[in-house]
Amino acid sequence: MLPPARWPSLLKYYSHTDGVSWLEEYKARHNAGLEAQRIVASFSKRFFSEHVPCDGFSDIETLGCPSHFFEDELMCILNMEGRKGLTWKYYAKKILYFLRQQNILKNLKEYLQRPTDQQSFLEGAVLIDQYCNPLSDICLKSVQAQVDDITDKVRKVLRTKNARHPSLASKAGEVLIPEVELQRQVLDAMNCVLYEQLKYKGNELDYYNSLNSYIHQVLIRRTGIPISLSVLYLTIARQLGVKLEPVNFPSHFLLRWCQGKEGSTDIFDYTYIDAFGKGKQLTVKECEYLIGHHVTEEFYGVVTSKEVLQRMVGNLLNLGKRESTDQSYQLLRDSLDLYLAMYPDNVQHLMLQARLYFHLGIWPEKVLDILQHIQALDPSQHGAVGYLVQHTLEHIERRKEEVGPEVKHRSDEKHKEVCFSIGLIMKHKRYGYNCVIYGWDPACMMGHEWIRNMNVHSLPHGPHQPFYNVLVEDGSCRYAAQENLEYNSEPREIPHPDIGRYFSEFTGVHYLANTELEIRYPEDLELTRATAQKIYSSGKE
Repeated sequence: MLPPARWPSLLKYYSHTDGVSWLEEYKARHNAGLEAQRIVASFSKRFFSEHVPCDGFSDIETLGCPSHFFEDELMCILNMEGRKGLTWKYYAKKILYFLRQQNILKNLKEYLQRPTDQQSFLEGAVLIDQYCNPLSDICLKSVQAQVDDITDKVRKVLRTKNARHPSLASKAGEVLIPEVELQRQVLDAMNCVLYEQLKYKGNELDYYNSLNSYIHQVLIRRTGIPISLSVLYLTIARQLGVKLEPVNFPSHFLLRWCQGKEGSTDIFDYTYIDAFGKGKQLTVKECEYLIGHHVTEEFYGVVTSKEVLQRMVGNLLNLGKRESTDQSYQLLRDSLDLYLAMYPDNVQHLMLQARLYFHLGIWPEKVLDILQHIQALDPSQHGAVGYLVQHTLEHIERRKEEVGPEVKHRSDEKHKEVCFSIGLIMKHKRYGYNCVIYGWDPACMMGHEWIRNMNVHSLPHGPHQPFYNVLVEDGSCRYAAQENLEYNSEPREIPHPDIGRYFSEFTGVHYLANTELEIRYPEDLELTRATAQKIYSSGKE
């Protein structure tokens, strides 16, 4: 008996289908689905007022059902058609993100435990890619197949130059080619295929884009930064019997190719290859010209796969620090997780993680654990540690004293000036952006510094007018004055990552609040429907 047709994604978990009781498997899948739905449904109530903390996934870590069945149900929720179930999709996505990252982190730690000669540079790059993009369909097998395809193209070029080249043998790559001239032929063929035929190039125009660091994106977009292109270049060369080695050169990652005795410690016995610069071969002096200054011999030495991963993660960390939007924090969190998986006792990055969690206010208990670990590793950090401990404990106490959500009734006299309601699609008069309202205040509730910095007093009604929390189409969250907003006569969906946190459905003209938002604005739901019908049925404001 074959498994149900709707399970094609699950077949990979079965090494054979003979002897499998599909009735029992169906029951297990059904129960896992119910468990997944129960947990997803509980998340909005539990975490509506905050970003989901890492300890919020404790239920997931003790699942009483097969994890692949649980994931399959989450995927079914995410793939629901239409504009309904937005809140379920929002939390299903977060849970799936967590589950997959936990599994990838386990694979990374197993990878790091292997002997160095069994740590593939390509596999390491894929693990980093997977961790930062856990919802994307990225697997080593697929990436390797794409690299193999490039390698086959190189062989075709080689065949036209030297039909008896040893790289063309069926077991090529298992044995290194000793002759330098034969190695040169391989590298020339690689440069021809990569940079002339396939048009790979260094991304000089958009260098600080995280996509340049993800190996599956490098293969799709055919562009990257020095280290990601070097991993690709080195992998292909080794599959063709040419041993290239990674060089952690400052500011510009390179590969080295031995021209002298194998294992030589003389830096002048090597030619250095710039994969970012179309495979250009450089001398020691030309490497220094590349970065504009002299460096000592240690920077020409070969590095391990772990050190290559450290530099890749370091690049992502720097990108996470460069950006200031809420979305960038995820990259910073992910890259910190990766770095500390490799170097769990690095005080600098532990402190950065503690400060990040403290800033986000998402997991104060974890902040205390990190700070305790830092203090044990480096007592000289007691000043910074003490400051964060004090403020974290204060945050925990404030959280204990928090009462339930504030409920805003439009019938209250103080709310009589509020014209718009949650769920309406609006347009900003001054900046032209489209947005949806997810909260309002009868007057500006921000501090004096924010009011001054945003020049609110220059508005005709200043801060003494209703202000609205809005999700903007560019992914940002803003606080807009009533006089700056107007109804959008051509409403459309707002592609904001937090839309499901507040709304359950898009009707085509406005959003319907989810249960938790309805509790806070109980009289807005009918007003939103009536207002939207009045505006959009007439086709004008």
